[in-house]
Amino acid sequence: MGIRDDQREKRYWEILSAALDLFIKKGYAATKVTDIAKAVGMSTGLLFHYFKSKEALYEELIKIGISGPDNALPTEEDEPLSYLQNTAESIFSGLKEHPFAAKMFVLMGQIYYTESAPQSLKDDVMALDIYTSTIDLMSRGQQRGVIRDGDPYALSIAYWSAIQGICEQMAVLPDAPCPKGEWIADMFRNRVRN
Repeated sequence: MGIRDDQREKRYWEILSAALDLFIKKGYAATKVTDIAKAVGMSTGLLFHYFKSKEALYEELIKIGISGPDNALPTEEDEPLSYLQNTAESIFSGLKEHPFAAKMFVLMGQIYYTESAPQSLKDDVMALDIYTSTIDLMSRGQQRGVIRDGDPYALSIAYWSAIQGICEQMAVLPDAPCPKGEWIADMFRNRVRN
């Protein structure tokens, strides 16, 4: 990659970062392309060389947000408590180094409630069902006696909601100490073994 390509890549991520900040602060409808261009110190025309529209920019952010959970889905081979801890630690470790990631959790959480967001993007996010992906993991853990009793679906919702909430808090309070993945896993540990 040459210098020009490096500069273009850097500018691309600056635009995404500025747009992300504006979308989570002002909302999709209230954010204008001129706001994004101003935030990165470029003309609106130049911004259109990177993204053809505000919707295309928003779509790119949502695609990035969707790709994260795809990489964190459990497999049949995963040991339940290790998966819960390692996944949480992996997500949390990136938050301090990449505040963009924490803000992505805010954006992804907002899309469910944003009436003005393009329906096709809402549908894409709704199709990403991270809860169902961990139901089997919770059930396997219960069968092995390592995961606490309870509805596996409810446990899955509790796990991912804890992750979501912590990430959103880290976006708001980036200098606060981040919880540990083992604390999250410990919430699901079976304390009463047969």
